[in-house]
Amino acid sequence: MNDDTSRAGAQLHRSGFACLVGRPNVGKSTLTNALVGEKVAIMSARPQTTRHTIRGIVHRPDAQLILVDTPGLHRPRTLLGERLNDLVRDTLSEVDVIAFCLPADQKIGPGDRYIAQQLAELMRGRKAVPVVAVVTKADVVERPVMVEHLLAVQALATSVDREWADIVPVSAKDGFQVDELSDVLVRHLPEGPELYPGGELTDEPESVMVAELVREAALEGVRDELPHSLAVVVEEIVEREGTGDEKKGRPPLLDVRVNLFVERDSQKAIVIGRGGSRLRAVGTEARRGIEKLLGTRVYLDLHVKVAKDWQRDPKQLRRLGF
Repeated sequence: MNDDTSRAGAQLHRSGFACLVGRPNVGKSTLTNALVGEKVAIMSARPQTTRHTIRGIVHRPDAQLILVDTPGLHRPRTLLGERLNDLVRDTLSEVDVIAFCLPADQKIGPGDRYIAQQLAELMRGRKAVPVVAVVTKADVVERPVMVEHLLAVQALATSVDREWADIVPVSAKDGFQVDELSDVLVRHLPEGPELYPGGELTDEPESVMVAELVREAALEGVRDELPHSLAVVVEEIVEREGTGDEKKGRPPLLDVRVNLFVERDSQKAIVIGRGGSRLRAVGTEARRGIEKLLGTRVYLDLHVKVAKDWQRDPKQLRRLGF
């Protein structure tokens, strides 16, 4: 192969960032995990579970697609809500393509129209960002409902005097058109080299991923009031002295100490459960994911604390990482 052929081949590689946006609980985290092929964003049936922009990295022979999962855009009621919305807008201004997630089992509503208006501004001007409408949860509706929903999604673009770059129905649950969506997003990326080494699936620090796994486990099966009020902070991840033996192939034991913050004593009681039963279950579930993530044995030490009205307190928000 001569140098000219080599350069021509290199130019076919694309790399860049795609941001997934949408109302809370429309399947953005699940879709991120499906595209990457591994669990890099927490999934929960409770709304507003994502607090950080988790980047998932899709490695392909022809491209490297970096997925940015954001908190759901919503009309904020607290200082935390305002900061989460600011985080989304800052992210949107720096990506190459936006995937607007609209679940097939829910009618277009005020929240979707609010987001479409926000995106319309980004789709205008010299540095317009293309927006792909992604109809998630395609596996849960019949064909006539899907057709009706696709027409409503198209009408949503017309209502803000814009056009979607593409409309793609997908199901992250059964893999329907997940690869096709990857192809569509890649087509909107600029040509360029790999931005991350092969094999990396996310650029999030381990402590953030650990906190997200604990938060996901804590949110399973709890009341609606808790998700907004739960913050998780990893205090330390340290190797316990004398526990590892490379010669015998025994990995070290890591002590992982984590604090869960809620706003009221009643919420603390929910997380802990009767006689500590719920907190033990949370620890067991989270530890499985953390050991898989870190590739070694883990002793997980969880503590639940009350930080009164932390969502509305600027000082406490900063202390908890927001």
